[in-house]
Amino acid sequence: MQRFFCNRSGNFGILAAVLLVPVIGAAGLALDYSNALSVKTQIQGAADAAALAAVAESSEGVKKAFEMSGDGEVAIGAADAVTFFKGQLESDTDFTLDEITAKVVKKNGRLYSIVNYRVTVPTTLSRILGQELIQIAGQATVEYQTDIYRDFYLLLDNTPSMGVGATPTDVALMVAKTPDQCAFACHIVNDGKEDKNSYFNLAKKLGVTTRINVVAQATAALMDTAKDSRVSSNQYRMAVYTFGEKAEDTKLLEVVQSTTNLNQAKAKAAKIELMSIPYQGYDNDQQTDFDRAFSQMGEKMGTPGSGLTASSPEKILFFVSDGVGDSYKPTDCTKKLTGGRCQEPIDVKYCSELKDKGYKIAVLYTTYLPLPTNDWYNSWIKPFQDQIPARMEACASPGLFFEVSPSEGISAAMTTLFKKIINTPLLTG
Repeated sequence: MQRFFCNRSGNFGILAAVLLVPVIGAAGLALDYSNALSVKTQIQGAADAAALAAVAESSEGVKKAFEMSGDGEVAIGAADAVTFFKGQLESDTDFTLDEITAKVVKKNGRLYSIVNYRVTVPTTLSRILGQELIQIAGQATVEYQTDIYRDFYLLLDNTPSMGVGATPTDVALMVAKTPDQCAFACHIVNDGKEDKNSYFNLAKKLGVTTRINVVAQATAALMDTAKDSRVSSNQYRMAVYTFGEKAEDTKLLEVVQSTTNLNQAKAKAAKIELMSIPYQGYDNDQQTDFDRAFSQMGEKMGTPGSGLTASSPEKILFFVSDGVGDSYKPTDCTKKLTGGRCQEPIDVKYCSELKDKGYKIAVLYTTYLPLPTNDWYNSWIKPFQDQIPARMEACASPGLFFEVSPSEGISAAMTTLFKKIINTPLLTG
């Protein structure tokens, strides 16, 4: 027995046996934690995808957020995130889902989607050391900049000069078919009765398209573009104004009151007509008062907002005209006067006043076509013809000017300018 207890030749085997348990346990921990990290990567990916899905542009959560007038939680977005998360992992048995919570919050024009999770992963070899479970927790966060709420106020020039033929071909036909070689389809209405012999009716009989016809068609088509571009039904509101129904009362005519019902707006815009006059040369043709129209539009549009919420929309004046003013303006006219009559390119002073208050102005300039056979044009408009587009561009906010000849497609130009507006990033802070 003494020799047995003094024998040291089997120490290694004994130590190996004693150390086997912690060695296996340590290896098991490494393997189990490696597996847990793999599971975490998988679950984090699912959480990220769920957070993104909750604020996807086509999601119900985003639509609901757009309908909210202010900030707050979007419950339907949170529910969608949880459903999406569980759907990705429902067939996985490598772990137990202990907790999943989600929150979608709208704040200052942004949506924040937050997904929190906690899962338990069973161990294998680590159980030797008493470690039967590994818990994993994490969070996924997504920030989404919502699109901008915008109110559009279309100011359409329907004054007699917009009765000119829309294309050179239309102009030539009117000149050829009128005894005084007039290119304008004047809409004469006296005592409520339409003059059947007016050039307005002649243009219709000849199939001549006037500039105002094209603008009306383009405005109606723009409503479809706006409807297709919006994320929610209240993202864009449209209002349409002209310079008046008749020359005897040249005040803004509200064709369409500001509305989100773009189908209704389309139907009304399509019926826009040329301003009527009681007889040719009425009031010395002073019906195109840009200064007054811009001042009145400032009163109509209300206070411009940030665009971050439905209750604080951006305000955009969308102005369509051939750019030549003709009004009674005995002082401050930028060109020579005929008595008190002022014929001039648009006076940008009134544009600047609106822009300084925070309004944006988009200008679609329908090129004023030269009328070489018209004595009035040669005497009064031709001398500043080349200044008209420059003044119209100066009226517009930076980047929101477009010039188009009627023959090039006013409708396409209006759509292009509208999309340029809605794709302009919002600058905050």
